Amino acid sequence: MSKNIILNNQEIEHKIKRIAYQIYETFVDEQEIVIAGIASNGFTFAKKIAAVLEIISPIKVSICEVQINKQHPQSPIETSITQEQYANKGLVLVDDVLNSGTTLIYAVKHFIDVPLKKFKTAVLVDRNHKKYPVKADFKGISLSTSLFEHVQVVFDENGDNYAYLS
Repeated sequence: MSKNIILNNQEIEHKIKRIAYQIYETFVDEQEIVIAGIASNGFTFAKKIAAVLEIISPIKVSICEVQINKQHPQSPIETSITQEQYANKGLVLVDDVLNSGTTLIYAVKHFIDVPLKKFKTAVLVDRNHKKYPVKADFKGISLSTSLFEHVQVVFDENGDNYAYLS
């Protein structure tokens, strides 16, 4: 099976910066926001966005890792910070790829049980194949792919990041 690179490292870095600026514009009136990334690639993507936000804005950024069982998303979801730490704050839920929307919708359900000032979603790749009425407020790229194609994002420790379609 062949790999078609859809985003190279430089393009991913540009998407991260653009999304960080969009988040800053949306939350400009907030003192503190939480960037919650779905483990594992979503959390890596969230940390990269948070790092740029800390450079470009005065907003205090807290990072949160969201543990969700992707095979059984209705299972209890765990977060690396407590509900009290994100209650009444702005929150951005981040994942690398939005496929069917299952993971994102169950994660959204988890967070809406707590009062939030503002709640947005961000993804690097939006595949446009949703089973659920969930959308990405901030997205790096939108792709119309067949259901048989697979999108994978690779965040390499050496900084060689890329996304491919197979």
